[in-house]
Amino acid sequence: MVIFSVYLVNKAGGLIYQYDNYVPRTEVEKTFSYPLDLVLKHHDEKVIVSFGQRDGIKGIKFIVLADPRQSGIDALLRKVYEIYSDFALKNPFYSLEMPIRCELFDQNLKSALEIAEKAGNFGAGS
Repeated sequence: MVIFSVYLVNKAGGLIYQYDNYVPRTEVEKTFSYPLDLVLKHHDEKVIVSFGQRDGIKGIKFIVLADPRQSGIDALLRKVYEIYSDFALKNPFYSLEMPIRCELFDQNLKSALEIAEKAGNFGAGS
């Protein structure tokens, strides 16, 4: 299964973190002129947008874009919250509502996403 992206949005609506886990490679650079002529087509495969908000941090939204068949998204959101509280909030150089720039946060989030994709979900001991 695939987890496409993870976003953290502060209570003011500002994007404080973005990680694109699965980015398809484009072979040709595309340029656009405005106005764009867009044609939307219906596809069977859809993307699930999961919103999560934990009780400890009011206003922070944890957003995961994933394949609809991906299981354990709620557990993944809890894990992202745990990583956020451990590596961003406990960082003395991090200010609330500001973009997250912490290497340990990045590494642990990537690791959690790899585990979620391989296992399909998080167990009780994760």
